[in-house]
Amino acid sequence: MYQTVIGLEVHAHLDTKSKCFCGCSTKFGQRPNSQTCPVCLGLPGSLPVLNESALQLALKAALALKCRVSKFIKFDRKNYFYPDLPKNFQISQYDLPLSHDGELYVDTESGVKKIRIRRTHLEEDAGKLIHPEEGKESLVDFNRCGIALLEIVSEPDLNSPQEAYDYLSRLKAILEYLEVSDCNMEEGSLRCDANISLMPEGRNTPGEKVELKNMNSFKGVKQALEYEMERQKALLDKEEKVVQETRLWDALNCVTVSMRSKEEAHDYRYFPEPDLAPFVLDEKYIKKIKESLPELPKAKAERFVREYKLPQYDAGVLTCDKYLADYFEECVKLYPKPKVISNWIMTGLLAHLNERNIEVRNLKLKPKSFVAIFQMMDEGVINGKIAKGILPQMLDGKREARDIVKEKDMQQITDAKGVEGIVREVIAENPKPAADYYRGKDAAFAFLIGQVMRKSGGRANPQIANKILKEKLGRRDNA
Repeated sequence: MYQTVIGLEVHAHLDTKSKCFCGCSTKFGQRPNSQTCPVCLGLPGSLPVLNESALQLALKAALALKCRVSKFIKFDRKNYFYPDLPKNFQISQYDLPLSHDGELYVDTESGVKKIRIRRTHLEEDAGKLIHPEEGKESLVDFNRCGIALLEIVSEPDLNSPQEAYDYLSRLKAILEYLEVSDCNMEEGSLRCDANISLMPEGRNTPGEKVELKNMNSFKGVKQALEYEMERQKALLDKEEKVVQETRLWDALNCVTVSMRSKEEAHDYRYFPEPDLAPFVLDEKYIKKIKESLPELPKAKAERFVREYKLPQYDAGVLTCDKYLADYFEECVKLYPKPKVISNWIMTGLLAHLNERNIEVRNLKLKPKSFVAIFQMMDEGVINGKIAKGILPQMLDGKREARDIVKEKDMQQITDAKGVEGIVREVIAENPKPAADYYRGKDAAFAFLIGQVMRKSGGRANPQIANKILKEKLGRRDNA
């Protein structure tokens, strides 16, 4: 038996308009190498200047994670050679990080678990290597080089791939609530490296640590950890050694592939950055940033329970994503029935978004258009079945519920005579279930009402249909 030991290193792009140590734009998707200058390219004579906005955002994240902020701030050079690093060193923080000793709580199968945050530090990103499908050469885009990064390093407190997934989800939510990063993994704004080892039962120290890279989604992190856990277990079961190394996740083949031996800190020859003077953070400065922190997921969930009378589960789902929580509250302003909106978001809207792999932040359906569905149900224009059919047609934000209903003639049939005609046909076509209900078999009624709804294309008013069907069927026990 083995215990899995996992620690995560998360790199989040800070949402600044300019880079960490120069004035170049951070706008994504621009022409390669169009957002560079002598500073981020490391040309001789250029000098870095710290972007205060990056410092403020990094401090917000540190304080939200309940970290102890270092008063004395200094930067260091992390020296290594790689084609996407034109200076051959990265400005980072080594022995004196921005903050340390924080915490983050995640819900696990065995209850709430505290995950310790070892440190957070501010650094600059490297460029990006591009490998064309044709040709043997690689290209380098330096637009990303110098963008402000916050690295958040956890202690090895995670004991399963699922816990790692839950930790990342909670951390992402906090960063989004703080608006310190857009956390867009598709654009590389949030990246994660994982360290995993197995500890044999009876030992107090983990085995050799393997670093995993190249994971582009939380699902990818989970899958890579699951594979690596089984790979190491197989080696240990055969009494073979686990090599300390860096491995890449191959998402196509669902395997990890050896990349290089794992570097130690001394391999980077850290030394203080001579071009950036150390400085001391004023207590008032830190206090001001702390006071600016917004409502975070846990506090918002508690407020949703208190203010909107939602169950804790609903509140937890709605607040796990900042954009979803904001969407919900916008809907409640327009249609003050929180539980109705919550139910439709969780059982309808989110299911459709997941099917289409659409994030809530990219949802085109406006709150006003979404709540129009419920307003039409209240007016008796449509019923729940019709509403469920309309919703997926509205996701692109181009069509309104009333237009779809009118165009496809989907209005609910509320005319008693119209419903009665359908009921008569159903009874005539299904004499046995009708007789079964008359003799006291309730299941037969559910079948018959289903046939009424099917025959009407889901348009029959359920209450009217129920009433008329019972009247027409009669029942022996009521005689």
